[in-house]
Amino acid sequence: MTSVSKENYLKLIYAHKQRSNESVTTSILAQDLEVSNAATSEMAKKLYSSGLVTYRKYKGLELTQKGTKIALDVVRRHRLWELFLMKVLGLSWAEVHDEAERLEHISSEKLIDKIDEYLEYPILDPHGEPIPNKDGVMPEVPKSIKLSEGKIGTRYELTKVDDRGSDLVMYLNKVGMGLNKRIYIVEKYSFDNSVVIKFDGKELSLSEKVAQHLFIIKTN
Repeated sequence: MTSVSKENYLKLIYAHKQRSNESVTTSILAQDLEVSNAATSEMAKKLYSSGLVTYRKYKGLELTQKGTKIALDVVRRHRLWELFLMKVLGLSWAEVHDEAERLEHISSEKLIDKIDEYLEYPILDPHGEPIPNKDGVMPEVPKSIKLSEGKIGTRYELTKVDDRGSDLVMYLNKVGMGLNKRIYIVEKYSFDNSVVIKFDGKELSLSEKVAQHLFIIKTN
């Protein structure tokens, strides 16, 4: 049985690798989890001794096959709970992340399999993230790019939002933006890397930070 704390570390190491394709340092983990560097270093030793991560000095931590399996299981539980809370219980996509963070650690494999079956084996969560199946295999989804990488004068569809917190999703709700929304890039400003988009007949200026967390695919 893996502890809640270990699961959170493994999930974060996995997420960092997916975003940057680089090993994660203990200092980055400490910052993201809001704990001390000493606490993170101690946990890294436990994960290493349990055969869940490898560690190279100055290179950081990477998941072993065993660690990846556990991380993917936690990711699956989290994303299925998000979708269940939204589709079945009617929570908004801005509310489901924090609730799923708690539920992911206390759910049995049998319950998660039942939720997966009830939802008819979905491949995407409410934020557009792929849901691994029970064997840890990720579904194939269209390759997306960051909104900040989009081209002026081109039409796109919003397909994914980085869901590391609920603040961004709450903001998108406020301005009427959601997944599968068609957008048009009007302008990009080099002085602050902000992006101006048009959707539903209105224009919206987005900061570089926001544009880095929205993912799009080109559309007609």
